[in-house]
Amino acid sequence: MSILVDQNTRLLCQGMTGWAGTYHTNRMIQYGTKVVAGVTPGKGGKSHLDVPIFDSVAEAVRTTGARANASAVFVPPDRAAGAMIEAIEAEMPLVVAVTERVPVLDMIRVREALAGSRTRLVGPNSQGVLAPGVCQVGVMATDRAYRGTIGVVSRSASLTSEVISQLTAAGLGQSETIGIGGDPVHGMSFVDCLKLFFADPHTEVVVLIGEIGGTEEQQAADYIRVAGAKKPVVALIVGKHAPARRRMGHAGALVQDAPADTDSKIAALRDAGAVIAPSPHLVGVTTRDLVARRAA
Repeated sequence: MSILVDQNTRLLCQGMTGWAGTYHTNRMIQYGTKVVAGVTPGKGGKSHLDVPIFDSVAEAVRTTGARANASAVFVPPDRAAGAMIEAIEAEMPLVVAVTERVPVLDMIRVREALAGSRTRLVGPNSQGVLAPGVCQVGVMATDRAYRGTIGVVSRSASLTSEVISQLTAAGLGQSETIGIGGDPVHGMSFVDCLKLFFADPHTEVVVLIGEIGGTEEQQAADYIRVAGAKKPVVALIVGKHAPARRRMGHAGALVQDAPADTDSKIAALRDAGAVIAPSPHLVGVTTRDLVARRAA
């Protein structure tokens, strides 16, 4: 049983007929994800990758008898917010937006649409969600992932691939991996994901991958402290040597003042009881040693 995607996930892909949509939809199909529909305005009535294409999310849901229960957004940045809002208005339970560089003001509109809705949004700028061996929704690498009991939630796509490889090499499979995205305005947060992992009987340990910029890591620490560390958390925070007030990579990686810097985030999580991985190359070892101590 997974927390966001599983064998019952029936995926609709928005922007499926473009290059990126085609490539990654085909990867998801090959992985075993049930892709039931695509949406590209103006191409309704056609078929792509042996999947029916519709002009709108609402039409796809109606025509497929409400079988679609998740959406992946591969729409260009200038239209991505409209695609997300369309899926929200169609009451899609899960929307995963992999699109990068969505304007911040557009995402504020999306956040307003999310308020009070039935939709969980992952992203944008997300590598997606992966339940190893069961379902892939997104663009993440899958070759090193395998089924297990370690939950992973991350702001960084590249570090997620590295950490998954380390966990697998250490003999630790993953229950689910969630890339929340690194943009300053996005959907599900670290806290949202921790709540789901803490409630999941198949997840024993959570690995949290954070970075400079914003205060989501401190919010996660506050949640762990108040709710209690229901499960062990291993945290990696990167960006220690990033220069202040200079944007590093995507929009979320910007240190202005504490508490957006690495040291403040590490201190908050350590004080909340998380185990801090001292370096990106030691996450697998740190998690393996934690699991071994718990089993002793």
